[in-house]
Amino acid sequence: MGTSLKTVEFLCEALLPLELRARPMFGEYGLYLGEKMVALMSDEQLFVKPTPAGAAFLGEEHLCPAYPGAKPSLRVPDERWREKAWLTAFLVATEAALPVPKPKKPKAPK
Repeated sequence: MGTSLKTVEFLCEALLPLELRARPMFGEYGLYLGEKMVALMSDEQLFVKPTPAGAAFLGEEHLCPAYPGAKPSLRVPDERWREKAWLTAFLVATEAALPVPKPKKPKAPK
């Protein structure tokens, strides 16, 4: 089915002034705060990377893979999307708990 760009834009705009940005990824979208990927949009659903901080917001009963073969993530129920303060706090707590990504190696010259 895939996630529409309209859905991703709605979510990013709804959470302003949080600087959430989306990047196309494998036909879906990765959601970033700063340089950390905190969530994935897949089939019109929001999946947040699991962390102990995130589990405090959404119990582990919400763990499931975003797509077949994926690691489990915390699926945010659709009715919670409009709870701006809750969702913002959830994403900020997740971002704080994730490690800083390793720097990418520069591409070798051709």
